[in-house]
Amino acid sequence: MQPTVEVEDREGGVRVLTLANPARKNALDDRLLGLLDAALSPPPDVPVRAFLVRGAGGTFCSGYDLTNLGPPTPEGRLPDDALMALLSRLERHPVPSVALVQGAAFGAGFDLACACDFRVGTPETVFCMPAARLGLVYSVDGMARASRLVGPARARALFLTARKLDGATALGWGLLDECAKAAEAEARALALCQTLASHAPLAVAGMKEVFGLVGRPALSDEERAHARALRAQAFGSEDAKEGRAAFLEKRPPRFRGR
Repeated sequence: MQPTVEVEDREGGVRVLTLANPARKNALDDRLLGLLDAALSPPPDVPVRAFLVRGAGGTFCSGYDLTNLGPPTPEGRLPDDALMALLSRLERHPVPSVALVQGAAFGAGFDLACACDFRVGTPETVFCMPAARLGLVYSVDGMARASRLVGPARARALFLTARKLDGATALGWGLLDECAKAAEAEARALALCQTLASHAPLAVAGMKEVFGLVGRPALSDEERAHARALRAQAFGSEDAKEGRAAFLEKRPPRFRGR
């Protein structure tokens, strides 16, 4: 089965987006990113007032397909630039979004959930940000998203230790808005979408934009350029190559700091 995003438009303006990449536990790749981007632009005759983002088969998203990662291009393009552009678009989209986080939300899946306005999970939900274990410096925007949700100290713990966070702990940390029994989570997420969809679209979109302005990190262009240079250095390092190989070979990485 070719990776796809299943799109279902439900009554009341709720558009359900389901990641379906069973061979890689719904890992994101360029094809899925393109399909997600297209799904965020419904045709004019389809009034969408809330998005529900979920994964098929009991897994939300296992991350970004590591086979697509590598060093920056000669033009300076980073391998996750398309991913970060999509997540930024989702985060700033005028239509509110809810992530139904069942099972694993690792790496890019963690960030995909954070880019949504709300997150509903279960006790079996597992969040993990394994960038340090892969030899990578994660994006400024992704780290800012996590910091806004759980606070700088807890975000630092998640990113630097690559610890796994279960659903109950994620609820206490503010990473989940609701933690429901597995049999009830989808209904709770849909009910939240229906509530959002029932409100005035211009008011919801306007307040979303204002929240984005007040919560945006105040980094200068120079600081952002420096952070991007750090990321490029990490993507091109021997440690990043070793991190990917170790992950795919299911063995501990042997990092050398170069």
